[in-house]
Amino acid sequence: MNSLVLSVSRGPSVGNLDVEVVERKGLGHPDSICDALAENLSQTLSHYYLDHFGSILHHNVDKVLLVGGSSSPRFGGGEITEPIRIFLAGRAVDRVGEKIVPLQDLALESVRDWFRKKLPHLDPYRHLSIQCLLRPGSGDLVDLFGRGSSVPLSNDTSIGVGFAPMTTLETTLLALERELNTPHFKRRFPETGADIKIMGVRQGDRLGLTLSCAFVDRFVWDLPDYFQKRERLTREIENILRAHTPLATDVRVNTADGDTSQSLYLTVTGTSAESGDDGQVGRGNRANGLITPYRPMTLEAAAGKNPRTHTGKLYQASAQRIASRVVALVEVREAECYLVSRIGNPLNEPLVIDVRLRLLEGLDPRDLRSTVEEIVSDEMALLPFLWKDYLAGDLTVF
Repeated sequence: MNSLVLSVSRGPSVGNLDVEVVERKGLGHPDSICDALAENLSQTLSHYYLDHFGSILHHNVDKVLLVGGSSSPRFGGGEITEPIRIFLAGRAVDRVGEKIVPLQDLALESVRDWFRKKLPHLDPYRHLSIQCLLRPGSGDLVDLFGRGSSVPLSNDTSIGVGFAPMTTLETTLLALERELNTPHFKRRFPETGADIKIMGVRQGDRLGLTLSCAFVDRFVWDLPDYFQKRERLTREIENILRAHTPLATDVRVNTADGDTSQSLYLTVTGTSAESGDDGQVGRGNRANGLITPYRPMTLEAAAGKNPRTHTGKLYQASAQRIASRVVALVEVREAECYLVSRIGNPLNEPLVIDVRLRLLEGLDPRDLRSTVEEIVSDEMALLPFLWKDYLAGDLTVF
C-alpha cells in the first residue's frame, strides 16, 4: 500500500495533559440546526433519486444559512415577532431526461419535517421563512460524478481526519448533551429547550462545565421559578455526570443571567435562533460531534455533502473508523488517521493515508505495519458502500 505512511506521535496523550478543552454545540444551536438541515436535505434527495432513478445522483447541498428572527419571550408564554429565515443553497440534479425533480418541494418539506420532529415548540409554517436556492451542478462535476465503474471517483480534493480513543472529557460531553435532548429528559424538564451548548475544561483531575440552555418561557412562571428550575437543572446535570466520569465536577448553567426578567436566557421556542442568533453549516461540531482544539481537526463540513462520492464527507467517517479499529486491535495509546483525496481519483485510492501512533513503551511501529495495512485495506474496500450507513442514520455528521 504505497500511499500508507505509518508514523509515531511524541509527547503525552491528550487525556494526560494538564489542561484539555472540548466543546459541544447541541441539537438546537443555530449552527447545529444548519448542519442538520443540510444533511436532512441530502438524505431526502438521495432517497428520491434512488426511488425514482435507481441511484444517488449528483448533489452537494452543504451551504445552509440561518438568519435569526425576533421574539418577545415572557413568563408563561411569549410570541415570535419575526420568523427565522433559512437559506438553502447548493447544487443538485433537477431533471433526468423529461423527468423533473421537484427540488423546491423536496427542500421545503425536508426543512419543515426536521423542525416538526426536533423542535416541537417551533411552528415550521408560522415561525420559518424558507428560501430554496438550489441550482443544477456544473457540467464538469456532473460528468465526473457519472464516471467510474464499480468505484466512484472522488469529486473533491479534501481531507478527512479521525482519532481514537476519546478521552473522558470528550465522551462525557457527547453523552451529556445527547441525554439532555432526549424525549425522556424533556418530559421531565419541559422548560429546557434544545439549544444547549457545553464548554468543558479539564484541569488535572477536575472537570469544569459551562453550559448554556435556552429555557422555554411557557413553562416558567416568574423570576423565582426560573432560578429554581435552573438550580434543579444544575443538580440533575451533576447526577448525570456521576454516571459518566469519576472526575470532580463543577457545573455552571446560564452564567450570563442577570437578576431581571429581561436578562435571562428565556425563549419562546427553545432556541436562540428565534431572536438574532445566526447559524451556518460547518461552524459547529466536527463529524465526530465535538469541537476538539487539542486534537487534529479539519475545516471540512460533512453535512449536506453527497454520501456517494464526496471525500469531504466519506473520508471523515473512514478516518475515524481506521483510528478506532487500530486502537481496538493494536496495543497503542492513541491513533490518528489523516486521509487526503485527489479529485478524479477512485474514491478508495487516497493520495495519502497517514496513520500516526502514540506507542506504548518498547513497541516498534515497523512491527505493527502489517496489522495497520490490513485495517486500512478493509476500510478502503468498504468506502464505496458507506453511503448506505449515512442514509440509514448510522453515521453522524455533527
